[in-house]
Amino acid sequence: MTIKLGCGQGFYGDGLAPVADVLDAGVDYLVCEALAELTLAILQKDRQRDESLGFTRDLPLYLQRALPFVLEGRTRFITNAGGINPVAAGRAAFDAARAAGAGGTGLKIATVVGDDLRSKASGLELPGADQALFANAYLGARPIVEALAAGARIVITGRVADASLFTAPLVHEFGWRWDDWDRLAAGVAVGHLLECSGQVTGGNYSGRWWNNPDPTRIAFPIGEVEPDGTAVITKPKGTGGMVTFDTVREQLLYEVHDPARYLNPDVIADFTSLNLSDRGEDRVQLSGCRGMAAPQTYKGLVCTPAGWAGECRVTYTWPDAEAKARAALGYVKARTVADGVPVEEWWEEYFGVDGFGGPTVEIPDGWDPPEVTGRLAWRTTNQADAARPAREVGVLGLSGPPGISGLGRAGGGSRPTQLLAVDPFLIEREIVDSQVRVDIQEL
Repeated sequence: MTIKLGCGQGFYGDGLAPVADVLDAGVDYLVCEALAELTLAILQKDRQRDESLGFTRDLPLYLQRALPFVLEGRTRFITNAGGINPVAAGRAAFDAARAAGAGGTGLKIATVVGDDLRSKASGLELPGADQALFANAYLGARPIVEALAAGARIVITGRVADASLFTAPLVHEFGWRWDDWDRLAAGVAVGHLLECSGQVTGGNYSGRWWNNPDPTRIAFPIGEVEPDGTAVITKPKGTGGMVTFDTVREQLLYEVHDPARYLNPDVIADFTSLNLSDRGEDRVQLSGCRGMAAPQTYKGLVCTPAGWAGECRVTYTWPDAEAKARAALGYVKARTVADGVPVEEWWEEYFGVDGFGGPTVEIPDGWDPPEVTGRLAWRTTNQADAARPAREVGVLGLSGPPGISGLGRAGGGSRPTQLLAVDPFLIEREIVDSQVRVDIQEL
């Protein structure tokens, strides 16, 4: 028996067009991985404006694409789009399915809850616990497996580790034991390769990216997995992008600190034990992954307020573009200090000189860039102070160095934005597991 896993999303805001190709190719599971640390902070800002939010608002769009296949029994749908409010996401999924005519079909929608640790933040001595806006643990595959075993065809979760979303259907379908570390490691390897959508199929590729046969529509990947964990990474036939030995191994190392000990809630995977074999025609096989016992703790993430930020950008042309940009940003800083604005931190960078490489860039003697964009950012404790430095930027139009452009709206200054700090922590598994549950609704 071969189980086909299709990736339908790699981040909040990912493309929708490739989803249709994955579904038409025939997958047993469509998995949408929607979360990142930054995403959780974005969802927190949504929830601050409206308590009913906190999940990814494109969830109904992905459900609409998948629902006909789900109702026909051709696929199941799994996503962590519940973010920091999976209960509300579950309601949104239920309403979207009912609006699409799924009422009376017996469709089961499961919501996994229990990753929220805000109520325990002070007792756990988390950073800034008294101000915690959210605190969530990264769950593993177990509650998703429980939901699938209960007959759910749609599973909505909160903060579940990316690869575990893909591991869960394999555990369910193949009956893998929770101490079968090699097979679980193989599932995590497959999940890690699939989780970033087009990144394994030629998108964001650092090699010969220009050889991509159709860069306008990079396909999303499919994993064809066998009971022993052997798998093939591929893509729908006739679509853009490419699956090669190099695109797969590049994704394999993406966001990996130690390839020999890739920590996941379900297992510690040794990616160095993997064998990759390019079979041609956009098919790369992986086998032989070894695993070790799962960590004793879950990873968690706590979010706390971190002040307010503002920024401005100004662009100057040759000659002396860098000197002009530095003088302009120096003017804004000097006027801000003179006005008594309590700025806690400044940051400046010069695109065209060091904006990407920082101080490591070696500028040839006598080189004068044709244009330079200076960016100045600042942090304050409150919104009103964060807005004040930007008021000085417009003066540069007539009273600053010559050759200015790119002031943009509001005289080159942006509106202040609230800063949120996110800090990782470790938590004993028993504390989290005791509150995890699966809620199931049936249409």
